[in-house]
Amino acid sequence: MAKVKTAFFCSSCGTQFSKWQGQCSACKQWNTIVEEVIQKEEKVSWQTKSSTGVRKASKPLLINEIDSTREIRLNTLDGELNRVLGGGLVPGSMILLGGEPGIGKSTLLLQLSLKLPYKVLYVSGEESQKQIKMRAERVNPNNTTCYILTETNTQNIFRQIEEIDPEVLIIDSIQTLHTDYIEASAGSVSQIKETTAELIKFAKETNTPVILIGHITKDGNIAGPKILEHMVDTVLQFEGDRNHVYRILRGLKNRFGSTAELGIYEMLGNGLREVANPSEILLSHREEELSGTAIASTLEGMRPLMIEIQALVSTAVYGTPQRSATGYNLKRLNMILAVLEKRAGFRLGAKDVFLNITGGISVDDPAIDLAVVASILSSNEDIPVPKDFCFAGEVGLSGEIRPVNRVDQRIQEAEKLGFATIFVSKYNKITYKSKAIKVALVSKIEDIAAYLVG
Repeated sequence: MAKVKTAFFCSSCGTQFSKWQGQCSACKQWNTIVEEVIQKEEKVSWQTKSSTGVRKASKPLLINEIDSTREIRLNTLDGELNRVLGGGLVPGSMILLGGEPGIGKSTLLLQLSLKLPYKVLYVSGEESQKQIKMRAERVNPNNTTCYILTETNTQNIFRQIEEIDPEVLIIDSIQTLHTDYIEASAGSVSQIKETTAELIKFAKETNTPVILIGHITKDGNIAGPKILEHMVDTVLQFEGDRNHVYRILRGLKNRFGSTAELGIYEMLGNGLREVANPSEILLSHREEELSGTAIASTLEGMRPLMIEIQALVSTAVYGTPQRSATGYNLKRLNMILAVLEKRAGFRLGAKDVFLNITGGISVDDPAIDLAVVASILSSNEDIPVPKDFCFAGEVGLSGEIRPVNRVDQRIQEAEKLGFATIFVSKYNKITYKSKAIKVALVSKIEDIAAYLVG
């Protein structure tokens, strides 16, 4: 019997060490070094039962000899997922989907596997076949192309793959898988690395797209070594508040498309519904005009969104003013308050300021600065902003309104949703001409204050 060999791994970044130490020298984290068994059995490739067992070795090619025709993607029949992936599933790609427990990761991928017109193998290490069947009946009970397998051993999974020959493979989840070649528990650093490597080899050699579900830690990072995210081609984040019905799908890494795209879903009793026009769900339909509310025009990837900014400015009761922002950078809020006090003369230093972006989304686009200014001024003076006003502009430290990118697309979205006036920087080059919406050009925050306060 072979002698058992062990090594020490960092559970944060996956770096291997010959002996234990208190701090990882690679990622500088403390108390993350764990001992794991690494003695392997004689390894057998997953295609052992193939007829030839021979694999042609790769040869180097001149770069101008490589076929540059565009890769054909598999249409997922899900417009939101296609947008985030960059057009569909790339054959042979490895996709990792992470998110909070109970957010809907398994529902999203089960719904995808039942919708796809391809032969799909859905492997679950967390639920039984009957449990999955109960959820599938709510989504699409008449599917005839989806196979369900409840298994955690990769060798058994590959045997079933050889029999079924699926066109898409879904694993729920990578932390539950284990291989016989490593004597370690499922979910450990070495098991995650080895099982992922086996699946990547399968994906690349058979040109089969593989989608993995990954658990996340309490810090919001995907559980396991950081190398897991480096190994895969695409990392998706499924997020949202479980108390709300809307879910957001973001791309954190994508070798085949942009990471700036955003997909929005609504959680219903029969599964997830694609939200084609997210501006309508991010804007509240109120009858009366209320102070402290302004509409901003923002962009997520190629998609324009109209979002609602809410601000509340009140006198600090305990003498120490509070600053709170939900969905917006708190440091940027403090900067805007300082600019309003220094450049426009509004005394906000002794007042509480609370800012919220409705819909539970977070926005990094600096173009919403102008709407933040408008909502703060509106709440401070208790004067409502007209419902048909919207804003798109970045605020500089000297109080100037700076131009934003793709302003024509923002104006068209505002016009489509029925807004009468949009405020943008006068330094923007605007080519779009429309009589249905007025484009108000402003150069500094005093101009906005004059419009709102008078």
